[in-house]
Amino acid sequence: MNADQLSVGAPSPSPKPEAAPTLRIRAVMLGERINASGLEIGPVVSSTPAAFRVHAGLAVIFRYGVVVLIGLLPSEEKVLLDSLKSRVTGELSPHEEETAQAQLCKDENAEAIQPGGPINLSKFSDERLLLIADALAKSTSLARDERRVAAVFDVIEPFARELAEKGRTSRRRKGILQLIGNALLVQQRVAGRVAVAEKPDALWERPQLDRLYARLEDEYELKERLDTLERKITVIAETADALTDIIDTQRSLRLEIAVVVLIVMEVVIGCFQIFAGIH
Repeated sequence: MNADQLSVGAPSPSPKPEAAPTLRIRAVMLGERINASGLEIGPVVSSTPAAFRVHAGLAVIFRYGVVVLIGLLPSEEKVLLDSLKSRVTGELSPHEEETAQAQLCKDENAEAIQPGGPINLSKFSDERLLLIADALAKSTSLARDERRVAAVFDVIEPFARELAEKGRTSRRRKGILQLIGNALLVQQRVAGRVAVAEKPDALWERPQLDRLYARLEDEYELKERLDTLERKITVIAETADALTDIIDTQRSLRLEIAVVVLIVMEVVIGCFQIFAGIH
């Protein structure tokens, strides 16, 4: 029996299963605001947020400065981002970015998000992709705000330690005012700018997708991060109030010293006049 005869009865290797189709999703925070009014970059998919079909993918634009690009090639992404620069207010450099992968699964019951893995979807419908875009955009904006708040805390901490250890501060009025300005600026930028706690408009028309969005919220820890951020903003606001009180106290002290000096000078002048009159 030759080798060819032996191979006749051998089972043929089973074909490898085809990889599930995937979509690359990239969120880019370009600046503080993006004006999408009158924008025409493709067929409109949604008005709130502004979403357009671009080539074979989607571009979703959020007014708080984030663009989410779904299923676009890197070259197509660059062209689109460059076209939006003129509509950006307060451009950031470098940009804040987050990426995700969406992957087709067999059925709706299998829709899940593996930790650190792809987002499994039963189909790449516009509504599902808009929900992912909403969650990823909020996560990207939160990341930027968390960095801002951390930067203010890095400045406030040594100042607070100096007050605790010495009971006074070596900073002058200008330095304290700069601290207050930074604190108020972060508070203004962060508080209420991104409605993280609000559900996207797509859920009002598709309540059956609520479970998917809940999974997205859990994956990106949107509520937990928002609560932490709000607590830190409260601390920053209280610190700004404390710094304002310090400035008021210093100003009052200087006024009191000036009044005392004037009184002493008046007494000295009066005594000199009396002494000169006697002689």
